[in-house]
Amino acid sequence: MASAKEIKNRISSIEDTRKITSAMYMISSTKLRRAKERLEKAEPFFYALKPAIARVLRHMRPGTLNNVYMDDYEPAPGEVRRKRRAYLVVTADKGLAGAYNHNVLKLAESEMAKEGETYLYVVGEVGRQYFETKGIPIDVHFHYTAQDPSLGRARRITSILIDMYKEGEFDEVNMIFTYMDGNKPAEAVMEKLLPLHKAEFLPLGNVDYIYQEEFFMHPSQEDVIDNLVPNYMVGFIYCALTMSYMCEQNSRMTAMKAATDSADDMLKELNKTYNHIRQATITQEITEVIGGAKALKNKK
Repeated sequence: MASAKEIKNRISSIEDTRKITSAMYMISSTKLRRAKERLEKAEPFFYALKPAIARVLRHMRPGTLNNVYMDDYEPAPGEVRRKRRAYLVVTADKGLAGAYNHNVLKLAESEMAKEGETYLYVVGEVGRQYFETKGIPIDVHFHYTAQDPSLGRARRITSILIDMYKEGEFDEVNMIFTYMDGNKPAEAVMEKLLPLHKAEFLPLGNVDYIYQEEFFMHPSQEDVIDNLVPNYMVGFIYCALTMSYMCEQNSRMTAMKAATDSADDMLKELNKTYNHIRQATITQEITEVIGGAKALKNKK
């Protein structure tokens, strides 16, 4: 059994760690609240853009739209299209967030293992270190974006991806991030950003009930789409970055609370053990004193 001094040192060490985990929990809760406020302000813009694109596409006859951002090709059953895919992977800059980073990286590796060329764009220091350790080349690493998602950073990411896409460097752009819906657990998901499919923006089934108002597009429908799609991507990427940041803080809060609760349980058990050892030591000292006194009395 450990000595009283060793247990006391361990209690002191756990108390110091508990202070850190408790402070990190409070910091993450504050950051989570701010991230929720950011997301609530950004979502109306994003949710307004998608109906705007749907409204434009609804007034276009099949075959009349020839735009680099759109792709209505439907592969035949069993057909596999070999594509050059770009992946924008969103991780955190720090660990201690439970399975947050692990889930994103696991999904990214699974998707990148599919047939075809891959191009990697990474947000977050954890992702950069992970892929470099694995020997997977990173095309662009967006520094500091994970801890400070903003419209300016989302525009920069969008600009780089769109420029490379229009130059024909790759055929598809996907974003892997963490999504949380209400009180449901957060999960790593992948969304395709480019090219867009008309069917994804229009309701399923018969659309005759939709009012077909007179609709004019100037200077052309291609120019309208060219303007709408980049703004749609900026809105989506910004919301996804903010959502990921919110999920990161929520995961860190959960992890730090679990660590703090575990520290409390350990401290409770260690204090019991320390008190037992202390009582045993005091009892032994008293017994020794009494024994010594009796020995002196008998000697006299």
